[in-house]
Formats: sequence, structure tokens, C-alpha cells
Amino acid sequence: MSEYDALLSTLALTTGVAWASGINLYALVGILGIAGAAGAIDIPDGISVVQDPLVIGAACIMYVIEFFADKIPGVDTAWDTLHSFIRVPAGALLAAGASGDVAPAWTVAAGLLGGGIAAATHAAKAGTRVVINTSPEPFSNWAASASEDALVLGGAWLMWREPGWFLILLVAFFALLIWLLPRIIGAVRGIIKRIAYWLGMGPEPAAARPSER
Repeated sequence: MSEYDALLSTLALTTGVAWASGINLYALVGILGIAGAAGAIDIPDGISVVQDPLVIGAACIMYVIEFFADKIPGVDTAWDTLHSFIRVPAGALLAAGASGDVAPAWTVAAGLLGGGIAAATHAAKAGTRVVINTSPEPFSNWAASASEDALVLGGAWLMWREPGWFLILLVAFFALLIWLLPRIIGAVRGIIKRIAYWLGMGPEPAAARPSER
């Protein structure tokens, strides 16, 4: 592998594990652990612990719990709120470990970048779920959950097999996220104001302008 290819692979892996951690941490760790233990991929020494059977087992158990929690309206939001304290630090640690044998400054930089990426993807996931939960039917939650799992699985394959394409798609993903996140935040604020009004803890939300209806 050329120096350029090695750098591309490291960059894809470092950003990729952080990105996937914010969406479904347990699926990511389970996929990496199983694939690494089977010899399908080479796991960097910094995160080689994911190949340990104990870690794989714990990740799979937590994935099964999340699989069901993620599909129940309301429960998924509570789950995401709790995981604000898990996905982001885990994304930072995985990114730092995936950076390879580099100077400590680069490892710290990778951890900071990874934490930021994980925080952004987690915020997008959690905010989208809050908006989806305004729908009374559960099918949108199921579809969102299945799409997220497929996204993590496909992303994990791309970051190892096609790192260049993964990085291009990651840039496109964050370009979309920059456009979408303010709208998600606005929608969540509107929902919170309506809930506060229903509970008698706030004023009645202003009616939407005709152009916004």
C-alpha cells in the first residue's frame, strides 16, 4: 500500500468510526469486532480490543436492546438522550485509537475531531427521532431505525474497502447536515413549546404564517 493510500485509509477509518458511533455505536463495535476476529479486516492496534469476545458479546447484547428500544416512539428519544453521554465519548476514543501509531498531538487531534463528528451525527439522529415521534404511527420509527442500521453497515464496508468514496460521501453527508440541522432544531423547539403549552408551563405557540402551513 502506498503512503497516499495508507493516509486515505487512516483518515476514512478515523472519521468513519466517529461518524458511525453517533448513529449506532453498538452495531459499529459488533461489526468491527466480528469482522476483525474473522480476519476479514485488519483492525488498528489502538482499537484491537473490539475483537475481544467479551467486547463483541457486550456490543451484540446492547445492539439487541437498542434494536427494540429504537423502534418504540418515546422510548427511542429517552434512549438517545441517555446515549448523549456514551456515543460522543466513544466516538472520540475510537477515532483516537484508529489514528494509528502517530505522534500524541495527532492522536489528541483525532480524538477531538472524532468527538465533534460523533456529536453532530448523534444530534441529527436524536433530533430527527423527536420530530418523527410527533407521528402517531410506529412505522416511521421502524423505517428510520432500519435505515440507520443499514447506513452503519454500508459505511463500515465503504470505509475499509473504498475509503476514497467513503470520504466523498461523508463530506456530502455533512453538507446535507449543515443545511438540515437548523431545521431539525427549529422543529424540536416548536415541539417543546407545544408540550410546554399543553402542560400549562408556557404561552400558546404562535400560529404558523400562511406560507409556512
